[in-house]
Amino acid sequence: MQAYCLTDMTWPEVEQALKTVRIAIIPLGAHEQHGPHMVESCDAVLAEEMAKKLAGLLYPEALVTPTINMGVSPHHLHFPGTISLEPSTLIAVLRDMIRSLKQHGIDKVLVLNSHGGNQATLGVAADTLTRELDVQFLYAKTTASAKDVMNRTIQSTLYGHSCDREVSEALYLAPHLVREEKLEKGDIQEGKWRKLRPGNPLQGFYYYEEMTRNGCIGDATRASREIGKEIVDTALERLAAAVKEVL
Repeated sequence: MQAYCLTDMTWPEVEQALKTVRIAIIPLGAHEQHGPHMVESCDAVLAEEMAKKLAGLLYPEALVTPTINMGVSPHHLHFPGTISLEPSTLIAVLRDMIRSLKQHGIDKVLVLNSHGGNQATLGVAADTLTRELDVQFLYAKTTASAKDVMNRTIQSTLYGHSCDREVSEALYLAPHLVREEKLEKGDIQEGKWRKLRPGNPLQGFYYYEEMTRNGCIGDATRASREIGKEIVDTALERLAAAVKEVL
């Protein structure tokens, strides 16, 4: 699939592409623990692979920027290897990237995010940077638009991190992220976190080890490439249609 990816292009190639490009896709991930069976670059790699596929569906009107490979991950910091940005740092990086893109004539951006911990910061960024830089700032969670497919194919009631859903997506998009011989279920323990999850009257901060001893939830042993393909392809089709409507 043909797609414009800035990291693979020379400046004359970019100059030519800018004649048709109307929107930049910024892949946003995280660098954080993903249990015993996924590498810590998982979110960044999945965001980048999704962005490339989306740019292919939108060719020649979309261009993929370099990936922001760290995110807002303080809840994972007690697991070795996690690197977390402050929300203000992430917004500052986005500001500088978008200001640069606008210099090249691109005033519409889509931040394609694969880490749930970034979503609140992106809401603030959209409100702030849209007005400050006079651009159209859009953001989307990579596969959130395929929730109906997840409800049909994912058996775990608690999922969303190194789980049957995320491992399935990785097996389709970037199988090198998965240690298939080490797949295991989330080692869940009870605690106040259950009262702070989305859908409850209250929400609040908790560290991930309060919820899961091994850093993952759901049941990764149920993951499959086929499930991942259906989730990813459905989400990509819907995202592409939504972007085309905006353009």
